[in-house]
Amino acid sequence: MSTDSQPAISRDEVAHLARLSRLALDDAELDRYASQLDAILSHVAQISEVAADDVPPTAHPADLRDVLREDVVRPSLTAEQALSGAPRVEQERFAVPQILGEE
Repeated sequence: MSTDSQPAISRDEVAHLARLSRLALDDAELDRYASQLDAILSHVAQISEVAADDVPPTAHPADLRDVLREDVVRPSLTAEQALSGAPRVEQERFAVPQILGEE
């Protein structure tokens, strides 16, 4: 729950959101979701307080550079070898069953 005396989201707001989403929630679910959403919103508020303008945004906490290996051609199977165990082959490719009425 929120550390303030006022929750971040009320049970009535959760009920309103449920109606807008066309979700039929009973009283126990409304109470449970109100509590869970209040906890989530409280954590987001705490994280927002920690964020500082002088901290650059990051996609990963570790400084990663050039994490991909070199693209090197190596010996591999020929098309004939790769397709040798396939149940069906068409135009040197694996043939798979049609799906979703596609032609």
